[in-house]
Amino acid sequence: MNQELQARLDLAQFGKKLHDAGHVAATDGNLSVRLDDGRILATPTGMSKGMMHPEDMVIVDLDGQKCCGDRNPSSELGMHLLVYRTRPDINAVVHAHPVTATGFAAAGMSLEEPLVSEIVISLGAVPLAKYGTPGTPELCESLQPFVSDYDAILMANHGVVTYGPDLLSAYMKMETVEHFARIALVTHQLGRQQLLSKEEVDKLLECREKYEGVTSVAKMLPRLSMTRGN
Repeated sequence: MNQELQARLDLAQFGKKLHDAGHVAATDGNLSVRLDDGRILATPTGMSKGMMHPEDMVIVDLDGQKCCGDRNPSSELGMHLLVYRTRPDINAVVHAHPVTATGFAAAGMSLEEPLVSEIVISLGAVPLAKYGTPGTPELCESLQPFVSDYDAILMANHGVVTYGPDLLSAYMKMETVEHFARIALVTHQLGRQQLLSKEEVDKLLECREKYEGVTSVAKMLPRLSMTRGN
């Protein structure tokens, strides 16, 4: 099976997973994969992510110009192209609206507190980008400061974007963001948070450097330092 056909099947499969998990509703969300020839295979606009077929996908170039496909790409494809142009290590992008994480984004709250060891290792931190109107250059401008240094970003009053070396990795990061948001919400409901200490976070970040598919901690470290416990 060639790469493009496999990517089409994968986009349909993970689109359905997003929908079934409740991370998108109606025609929300979009996914994409970078093909071996450098073009981008993306989900189409105006379709439920739970009802897509491989032949529904659209191919565009890195300028967003449609190369082939009967349908049109999402108006939010610009954020995907920003990630691909900025991060040569990235080959898949997922954008969704998981309820709890999007609730944090709508409340203007990032997910950067070092609450859970596994989250520090897998994501490091999840910053909050300021609001940008979907489908406009404003959205890319709001994401630009974070793309190089993070693998997941909350978008104020909008949703979440995650990315990785392949579609499975990008999808799992979306699951992890929502899982972390649920844990963080419970700590807020309980009225207290017991943050990991600086020494504990440092050890976890050292472990993180050994994992594939995550960004370096070099630029992330100062941001975590501002939120972690003493």
